Amino acid sequence: MTAIPEELKDRPQWVTWKSVERDGKLTKIPLDPETGGPGKSNDPATWGTFDKAVSHYQAHQGNGIAGIGFVFSPDDPFTGVDLDHALVDGSPRLCARLLLRHLGTYSEVSPSGKGAHVILKGKLPAGGNRKQFSCGLGIELYDRGRFFTVTGHHLPGTPTAVENRQAELEALHRKIFFGAQVDPRSEGPRPGPSPTLDLSDRELIEKASAARNGEKFSRLWAGDWEGAGYPSQSEGDLGLAMSLAFWTGGDPERIDRLFRQSGLYREKWDRPDYREKTIGKALAATATARERKRPPGPVPKLPQSGL
Repeated sequence: MTAIPEELKDRPQWVTWKSVERDGKLTKIPLDPETGGPGKSNDPATWGTFDKAVSHYQAHQGNGIAGIGFVFSPDDPFTGVDLDHALVDGSPRLCARLLLRHLGTYSEVSPSGKGAHVILKGKLPAGGNRKQFSCGLGIELYDRGRFFTVTGHHLPGTPTAVENRQAELEALHRKIFFGAQVDPRSEGPRPGPSPTLDLSDRELIEKASAARNGEKFSRLWAGDWEGAGYPSQSEGDLGLAMSLAFWTGGDPERIDRLFRQSGLYREKWDRPDYREKTIGKALAATATARERKRPPGPVPKLPQSGL
């Protein structure tokens, strides 16, 4: 529990929780750490201090009490971002890694070990708070009337403090619920839309093939990595992923979908570790090229990835 930020511990907004079955599904319900009775996410009278919640959990964990939780209130500056199916073997998946990097604030592993809970300073904009992505990641955002289970299992590579991320939160919300574009590697929204976002897949490939380095792209698209000048197919995979990263404006889901239509697609691409590592490297390597509005050149020596 030592990793939990002090400014969260200092607020009397803590509960304990247990899992109960409702309609055939396990549901986490809050408990009043003072009385052990039902807790309510909209009733401060059923919350307690951090120390009281920890004591109640430690005294009753053998009787169904599973942990402690923090309640979000309109009177505090915090918003919670719940990322479901975000981790594989303890490490963030690519789509989760980009969100974590964009938000840049305290994050921890959820009780299941498969999700991540992110807490930042910022008020949630109106207009939606749940989204399921095609990559399998689910996201829910709350700044009131909800509690987060808190494990204190800090997610390596993320900040240890709750940071002020209002601009990043607003940019993410616009991207998810209103279709605005946001670059997860930046501190906020990208300045202006990508000129290729409204193109169909066929139009995008035609545009990439007609560009300055279109011949190399066309060879890679056809599966001819040797003719494109790459010493191995894996390096050719990265070369094509980099070009797709530029032309899609850094959309990892569309990169994956397009790559599967290319001549380079093979069984190895279906391995999540290989696919997500390749796309992650492509996004990192082409960030500067996209800002300059031109396709990337030859594959550079890549830095170690962050998260």
